[in-house]
Amino acid sequence: MHPSALLVDLDGVIRFWSNDDSHIETACDLPPGAIRRIAFAPEFLLPAVSGAIPDEAWRANILSELRRLHPASNVDEAMAKWSASHGETDPEVLDVIAQCRPNVRVVLATNATSRLSADLRALGLDGRFHAVANSSEFRIMKPQAEFYTSALKLAAAEPGEALYVDDSLPNVEAAAQLGIRSHHFADPAGLLRFLRQSGAMCEQAP
Repeated sequence: MHPSALLVDLDGVIRFWSNDDSHIETACDLPPGAIRRIAFAPEFLLPAVSGAIPDEAWRANILSELRRLHPASNVDEAMAKWSASHGETDPEVLDVIAQCRPNVRVVLATNATSRLSADLRALGLDGRFHAVANSSEFRIMKPQAEFYTSALKLAAAEPGEALYVDDSLPNVEAAAQLGIRSHHFADPAGLLRFLRQSGAMCEQAP
């Protein structure tokens, strides 16, 4: 049986970020890694990704902590520059996904802040998916089972009818436990093989 839905993660699969903020931090007199140490600390990130606070509040909290820790640095400029990026997409991954059968509903399934819609517009991805499953809107995060069941509802699919792709192994394992055929993403070639073997690709796909 061909799958009727593909649930696909965003960061680490479709979108990638530069892990090097040194040019920003050097220009603003911040120590290396200062921004990310705060931004991605669980006590700062999880409230934003779980929907407890909006993206703007998350960034304001990061700014406040940077000011507290580095009062002599130009933290306002640093945060403005850091926040200006929306990441970059991998065109090869997008091309692979575009080769799926027309009846396969592609649902973006991601842990993200409330800025996700703006990010998708900035990246030219607005309207590329049948639906978007955003943890901050669900107020449920991967790898919680409720996230996947909510995403399946958006896809109008049962677990056995869906595929799931993520670069996080715990997220992949959680989806697989629900009966969703899942793929631990490493590269576009592996994704292509998985989609072909699962029957998701158009017959004429190269």
